[in-house]
Amino acid sequence: MKRPGPLPPSERREVPDPLPRGGAEDTARAPEGLDDARGAGSPSFGARWAERVRLWFADRRAKNAERSEVRRFTVRARRRRLTWIVSLGAFAALVVGTFGAAYSPLFAVEDIRVAGAETISADDIAEALSGQVGRPLPLVDDSEIRAALLAFPRIETYTVESLPPHELVVRIVERTPVAVVASDAGFTTVDAAGVPLTTSDEAPEGLPIAEVEGGVTSDAFAAVGQVLRALPADLAERVTRIRATSPEDVSFDLPDGGGVTVVWGSAGDTAEKTKVLEAGMASSPPAEVSTYDVSSAGVLVVS
Repeated sequence: MKRPGPLPPSERREVPDPLPRGGAEDTARAPEGLDDARGAGSPSFGARWAERVRLWFADRRAKNAERSEVRRFTVRARRRRLTWIVSLGAFAALVVGTFGAAYSPLFAVEDIRVAGAETISADDIAEALSGQVGRPLPLVDDSEIRAALLAFPRIETYTVESLPPHELVVRIVERTPVAVVASDAGFTTVDAAGVPLTTSDEAPEGLPIAEVEGGVTSDAFAAVGQVLRALPADLAERVTRIRATSPEDVSFDLPDGGGVTVVWGSAGDTAEKTKVLEAGMASSPPAEVSTYDVSSAGVLVVS
């Protein structure tokens, strides 16, 4: 076999060198900018860690700043809330202390004072209420006081006042006697409600004798009581006897002119009837008449 010979000059082509010329140093050198590209695209472990630390501190600073702003804007609300808590605590302590002291022997009843007693002995009333001595003022028993005062029929109304630290005041209003009722037991003084007050063998002076059908518990006596309490004082003091068979036919006697009867009628229109009666007695003196009838308001009948 023949070996191929050299190509003729017309078919020869130049083949470029795969490596640049210049020796081993040129062959080992990397293209310019290759190391920079590797550094920019792939940071080292230390650089990455430093970046993470920096970001963590930045995040911490941001959160701390946010908390500081929140605290700054809510400090007034916190102070107000603290003030309310302290105030409520102090109020609660005051209430507890007050109630504790009020129900303790520090505020126990030591003295009972009775006001308004005229015909009743104040000492007797205080003695009847002695069971309240030693009790704290808030624990005074009203039902026991009421039961004790029922033993005094002349007491019409009463009120109880506590005066710390140790005084209990009982203010009473006595019943006012308005008439006398005669019975087998004697002469009994009664008030306008017909409540018996005292009984004696002789009729007391200054009070009229009441003659009422049905007794002191009837409607007729209720009308008598209303008339006696409504009359002007100077006229009521002159009444010697008062009668009624029903609430509509009240009449009474006056000593004027040797004795005269006034037909009053019902308990209403007291002011008008009083005015008509006084005018009639002025124009027709009691010495000349025996009866003044003012039962019809505004009308006077003399006989």
